[in-house]
Amino acid sequence: MPNPEPIDAVDDRDRDRNVLNLMLGDSPWPWSLDEIARELRSDIAAQDAVTRLADAGLLHRLDGGFVFPSRAARRADDLGLGDA
Repeated sequence: MPNPEPIDAVDDRDRDRNVLNLMLGDSPWPWSLDEIARELRSDIAAQDAVTRLADAGLLHRLDGGFVFPSRAARRADDLGLGDA
């Protein structure tokens, strides 16, 4: 199996999309920042992506470091927006 792409080779837009896809997939939410960091293999990348998505209104933060997708993000996913 080939080595995964280094985390530095992924741009912010792809990273944000990955985080949203994690939460909008079949897995339950909320997700902890630690879980997202494990998936991205970077604490900093996870924190930055969550901050960008929360600032854009696509994620909500809970006390204790948990996040979940906003109603707008879930509806956009239902409509297939963002699918390429």
